[in-house]
Amino acid sequence: MVRPRFTGIAVPLALVAVTALSACGSDSANGATAEDDRLVVATTVSPLTSIVASVAGDHVRIEGVVPEGTNSHTFEPEPATAELLSTADVIFVNGLKLEDPTLRLAEANMKDGAEIVELGTVTLPESDYIFDFSFPEEEGKPNPHLWTDPTYAVEYADLVRATLSERDPDNATAYQANFDAFAREADRLAEAVRADQQTVPDGQLRLVTYHDAYAYFARNFGWEVVGAIQPKSFDEPTPSEVARLIEQIRSEDVPTIFGSEVFPSPVLEAIAAETGVRYEDSLRDDDLPGEPGAPEHSLLELLRSNYRAMIAGLGGNPTNLEALVFEVTVPDTAYYPQ
Repeated sequence: MVRPRFTGIAVPLALVAVTALSACGSDSANGATAEDDRLVVATTVSPLTSIVASVAGDHVRIEGVVPEGTNSHTFEPEPATAELLSTADVIFVNGLKLEDPTLRLAEANMKDGAEIVELGTVTLPESDYIFDFSFPEEEGKPNPHLWTDPTYAVEYADLVRATLSERDPDNATAYQANFDAFAREADRLAEAVRADQQTVPDGQLRLVTYHDAYAYFARNFGWEVVGAIQPKSFDEPTPSEVARLIEQIRSEDVPTIFGSEVFPSPVLEAIAAETGVRYEDSLRDDDLPGEPGAPEHSLLELLRSNYRAMIAGLGGNPTNLEALVFEVTVPDTAYYPQ
């Protein structure tokens, strides 16, 4: 996959590098001094780390918990993670039943005065929960992937701004400025998607994916999720499930099915061959493009890359997304475990 690169990025002074912690949280490994009295913030999946870093700038110490390229639904934190969580002033999780083992570990080890903020749970009222193929209602776990919709990413960022401003009022002005910059860029991204999706042939804004990570985006942007290959167990689908999906793809006349660059699926590739549709395997759900420190290593670039692939794969022309150059970037030393 050719990953998008930035050219000519202007980075506001408020969005400078975050001094990060090492994987075990020791000051000696990351260069933080004993006098460093900034808030310590723990995050879970990398999209949340990206959002928090965009709002926080260099005013907090950020550490991610869930390694990139890991299935966040099945991730089990190691015992050493408890040490990190016990040092955090704020722990940002997605919630909506995504990181229950990490959440339980945080609740058992958090220090006095610390708080856990479930961004998705606060943002999404129960009446708006989406239950679907991978997240059936009888399991009680709604689809948690709000961050694949830039409008929800802005709501997450605003919750981060409010939380950090309350705990660190001396830097509230900086948090507000950073939030405003992030919201502008996310709004530009949403506008580019809405413009480019108009070029997709009528009736073709339909998704078949490896993992059902775009349900909220689809609802808010007028797309339809036809199906997802990964069942609620997160194992490979059964032959009967595959047969049903093949039948649905044929009946819906879907032009492209979308796989994951991070979690290749031979089954999805075989389905594409069986149905004669194009197979595009470049989507990412919560693994940011590029390497940590690279300008494209951000949630907004992850979304732009996904939307470009989706619109092109469905017969559209993503010219606005191609031309979009973000004017801010994530501080390049926010810690993302590998």
